[in-house]
Amino acid sequence: MLLLTFAVVLLLAVLVSALAKRTILSTAVLFLAAGIVLGAESTGVLDVHPDSPIVGTLAELALFAVLFTDGMRVGWADLRSAWRLPGRALGWGLPLTLAVTAVAAHFVAGLGWAESLLIGAILAPTDPVFAAALVGNEKVPARLRHLLNVESGVNDGLALPFVIVFLAVAAGSHDLHLGELAVEVSTGLAIGVLIPVVAILLERTRFFSASTAYEPLNGFAIGLLVLAVAEATHANLFLAAFAAGITVATFGPRQRAAFEHFGENIAELLKLAALLVFGALISPQFLADIPWQGWVFAILAIFVARPVALWLSFLRSGLDLREQAAAMWFGPKGFASVVYGLLVLESGIAGADTVFHLVALTIVLSIVLHSSTDVVVARGFDDEAETSAWHGVLRRTLRHARR
Repeated sequence: MLLLTFAVVLLLAVLVSALAKRTILSTAVLFLAAGIVLGAESTGVLDVHPDSPIVGTLAELALFAVLFTDGMRVGWADLRSAWRLPGRALGWGLPLTLAVTAVAAHFVAGLGWAESLLIGAILAPTDPVFAAALVGNEKVPARLRHLLNVESGVNDGLALPFVIVFLAVAAGSHDLHLGELAVEVSTGLAIGVLIPVVAILLERTRFFSASTAYEPLNGFAIGLLVLAVAEATHANLFLAAFAAGITVATFGPRQRAAFEHFGENIAELLKLAALLVFGALISPQFLADIPWQGWVFAILAIFVARPVALWLSFLRSGLDLREQAAAMWFGPKGFASVVYGLLVLESGIAGADTVFHLVALTIVLSIVLHSSTDVVVARGFDDEAETSAWHGVLRRTLRHARR
């Protein structure tokens, strides 16, 4: 039934995709809404629950694929030469977003400080998927697209240690496992660099060569191997994915070009499937169970936490007001927050259900708001379109006045 539903909604999404690309209609919202309507607690068509293995698996696969393909858009030379703005967003914006979200969770939603810091860490990462029209639009300044892409690629992995530490604190554990976290992060980075380098060097030898038909599968094989090794070694999947994408872009431009279109389609399919499954966990009753304080918290998490954090982070940064406003607004919550929210739900801590409800509500609102406004904001950077529109209005006004 899940496969049948996905196929039907995917066909519908394909049929309306041209309209969605130029309007506020969003295919992401379409899959989310389909999941909500067809979920176990709504119509019961999809029998999906938070503890269903497919939920966490799809969310992890989608996030891995998205980060791998995003990393391919950024070579190491580009990353090193344009690190100043992403560094501000990660070094100042991420912890400030966490802190402001935690304060709102404590004083508005009434959570204890341990749970408040935990939900702040879960909602701090951003996801470029729901701002695709902005990140992928060449009319948008390159430094803004680079900032959002690099920040969202790195902050998922950076937030994970905070999630695990605060989860341990909320569970009352005295062992924060800091050594294990350091090993996970370093191992993930090592896997993400070494496997692509070895694969690319092997193809350059006289013994190996990929045929034209198989060239797009080279990047897929590299990504799949990175995923498998990272899973087997319990490394940080998300840092491994982003590091692997950057490594392929840096050392294998031919492999990157061959895989680009194919990889984006795979990531899109996994993203939409994960959204359908995530939506099936939500229902009108699920949302009704959240008190008004929780709704106020979710609104503050979206409209206040990141805007305040990035406004402080980019003081005297050189970003113009329009770019800064776009960066402040586009902090959508996505698959990393879904995965971390499910970790909390599976942990069985005292406030797990409350935390998951607040996280899920914030993610749903973020997907609806951000994926419906990315086209509008991106058009704001199209100076030619703006000039043409105003010129047409002015010309018609003058013509009418003469009559």
